[in-house]
Amino acid sequence: MTALTDALAWVVIASFGASALLYGQSRRYGRYASVAAWVVFAVFWGLLVPHFAFEQRSIVEGVLSAAAVPACLYTAYLVAADRKDLETLTQAVAIMGLLYLPFQTLEPLQRVAIETVTHHAEWLMAQFGYTPPVVQSDAGYRAKFVFTGVNAAGESGHLFTTTVVLACTGVGSMAIVGGLALAVDAPLERRLQGLAIALPIIYVLNVIRITFIALAHGNQWFDGALVTDIVLSLFTGANANMVSYLLADRILAQTLSVVALVALTFALLRIIPELGGVVEDVAYIATGNEYEVTRRFAKG
Repeated sequence: MTALTDALAWVVIASFGASALLYGQSRRYGRYASVAAWVVFAVFWGLLVPHFAFEQRSIVEGVLSAAAVPACLYTAYLVAADRKDLETLTQAVAIMGLLYLPFQTLEPLQRVAIETVTHHAEWLMAQFGYTPPVVQSDAGYRAKFVFTGVNAAGESGHLFTTTVVLACTGVGSMAIVGGLALAVDAPLERRLQGLAIALPIIYVLNVIRITFIALAHGNQWFDGALVTDIVLSLFTGANANMVSYLLADRILAQTLSVVALVALTFALLRIIPELGGVVEDVAYIATGNEYEVTRRFAKG
């Protein structure tokens, strides 16, 4: 994230928020605002593609952010042509942003989130007999795990470090689930029940994810010749000492995180079947076909 994308993120959320408010007053003006919001959202994701794909070397996030650009533009077209209302989805995105952006832009919240996850990951590692030093990150947080071992060149005493950043805290996934649950028209009790189940699960899975990545990187679990060749062919220019990290984080953990989030969403449909409306909207944007998710889960 840069100052430009940070500022644009606030513009995006303000646009979605304005759309949600205008829908309550005038469907016509709400639709106009929604179109503008989705177009700006496409620009936002477009700016993030190089960051995820080249700076972070994240295949999953790079592909998803690239795919989000045409998806957002197509969504804007559907709303502009009045082919789909998408009011609930628009409101959900606004709420997601309001939940996430304070952590992205306010340093005290970042510190609490990052250091709390680091502490719990440290505790979990200790249960398996691993007690690496935890030192300050470049941001000044106690959030860097340091392992000492043998590097790819066979030299001992190499430091393998894994730093917990905001993207590692699970706040983004929690904001997505929170936005979905709070945007739908369902009894408050069921929505709170769904969040009470989903948010702790996301947090625990995230702590497990961080622990796995730090241990895999620190102990070089995936330093075999075949794995190294495959990973380095995928991540051009990467250091051989980073193979275990790249495989553990950029491929395994990020892929499983997407799978877990999708699975959790469908599990929440058992509690909040009204979420099916948002799932139907997303499925229509992705495939162009209509689905009856809400009715199916409501009957179940």
